[in-house]
Amino acid sequence: MEFLGFTLDVIGKLMVAFTAVMVHHRFRKEHRIDERVFATMRREQVIGLLGIALIIIGYLLQVPFKL
Repeated sequence: MEFLGFTLDVIGKLMVAFTAVMVHHRFRKEHRIDERVFATMRREQVIGLLGIALIIIGYLLQVPFKL
């Protein structure tokens, strides 16, 4: 169970980091904001929120072993 918590934590952090990098990449590449950019940002926001949820789940799975 500790390994699962650690794994979900790492996956969540990677998802959040990847989402942040992609948003900055999209702005740098596009140099403008249109509906396509907004759609991409919405998708990346969902991925980021899923990543945050995995970080929380990973934390909750690890807490019993850390106490």
